[in-house]
Amino acid sequence: MATTASVKLNRSINKTLMNLPYRLLNKLKVCALLVLILTFASSSHGENTYEDSTYEFLKREYSLSKPYQGLGSSSSSHWEFMGNSMIMPDTIRLTPDLQSRQGAVWSRIPCYIRDWELRIQFKIHGDGKKNLNGDGLGIWLTKERMQSGPVFGNINYFTGLGIFLDTYPNDDKQHDRVFPFISAMVGNGSVEYDHDRDGRTTDLGGCNGQIRNVDHDTFLLIRYMKNRLTVMTDVDGKQEWKDCLDIPGVKLPQGYYFGASSVTGDLSDNHDLVSFKLYELTVERSPEEEEEDQLEITLPSVDYRVDPNAQTADEGRSILATFFIFIFSVFALVVVVVVILFAYNHYKENRRKRFY
Repeated sequence: MATTASVKLNRSINKTLMNLPYRLLNKLKVCALLVLILTFASSSHGENTYEDSTYEFLKREYSLSKPYQGLGSSSSSHWEFMGNSMIMPDTIRLTPDLQSRQGAVWSRIPCYIRDWELRIQFKIHGDGKKNLNGDGLGIWLTKERMQSGPVFGNINYFTGLGIFLDTYPNDDKQHDRVFPFISAMVGNGSVEYDHDRDGRTTDLGGCNGQIRNVDHDTFLLIRYMKNRLTVMTDVDGKQEWKDCLDIPGVKLPQGYYFGASSVTGDLSDNHDLVSFKLYELTVERSPEEEEEDQLEITLPSVDYRVDPNAQTADEGRSILATFFIFIFSVFALVVVVVVILFAYNHYKENRRKRFY
């Protein structure tokens, strides 16, 4: 009986030891799953940081929406229009679908809001076929106001921020962009917007989007927070924001004016502004950030400008680096499993020698 009990115990121990690697592998799988979950949670937390630490308030004096009562020629109006712009029942038409038209709306009140978010609903449509329409729409926060010119209806060598919704490719020799193209530029009064090259030499990057002759509403979001410029679009009818560009180190002085403008040449389109809503953002800042913000900004500037070609190369390198990190992680996991199995086999061999 004692011998039978010893054999059963020995079999039980061996069975337990044989199951040990599988348990360890299961534990490794569980650990890996936990790491993935924690990584995803951390990433999600980072994406929601803006929502968690920011509060927004609509600033009506800087906003336009139906029935556009704040727009007019009287001195009590917060906004005024110029050129061929006109108030329609449901939109503000900056330019009609006619050649050689120019129009704009400008805020009368300078903006002294430090952090803000601008949400714009617009509509660009016309009878012209693709690439036989123009020229586009410009959204502005500049020192100058109520001046007409060749840059989407505003002056060249402007001082401030311009966001361009360009619907016509002037530089037909370049094929690196798909139009319509949305881009951003920061000017200091001495930088020229190169119209013939569609602003390639001075813009901060951008994205393409189908913003013309669509059946759904089209929106643009411009956020300026902690000296960071972010542009997002909702132009696919999915009611969700899509990243367009995100540039840190953008410094804009306060006291500039918001505006929107458009121009047509030999080619034309209806350029309509449906709503223009500015929100003040209340953002938590560290003492270091507060101290930095106390420094007066006299001229608009950008800490660095990303070369689109260099950005593409960086993205390629980033993908390659991620691939190698993944391969290394898998290799490291395999090595750990092999070491554990080797240690277990060594342990099992020693146990077998003890029994004999």
